[in-house]
Amino acid sequence: MVITNLPDIKNRDYDILGLVEGTAVFAKHLGKDLMAGFKNMAGGELKAYTEMIDDAKKIALDRLIVEAGNIGADGVLNVQYSITNLQGGSSLVVIALGTGVKFK
Repeated sequence: MVITNLPDIKNRDYDILGLVEGTAVFAKHLGKDLMAGFKNMAGGELKAYTEMIDDAKKIALDRLIVEAGNIGADGVLNVQYSITNLQGGSSLVVIALGTGVKFK
């Protein structure tokens, strides 16, 4: 399966099958949140949050790929991520979106 953030693949003909997405929701860990608060005062990267975002992005992308396969797609174009907080910042939502295509 071809996965790209490009809006088009040159020299390839394809039919557009439709929008595909994958979603992952992660809750913040209280202990890590407390440690991040201390780190925030001192400055520097919040590695626990970086890892959480990376994990959520991977899961969301994996789910997008499964959904694309379910509609018979050979690829997904224009893949983008949307990342936001829920419940006053206690949960992280990652959505991977793209256009499922079938190559001719």
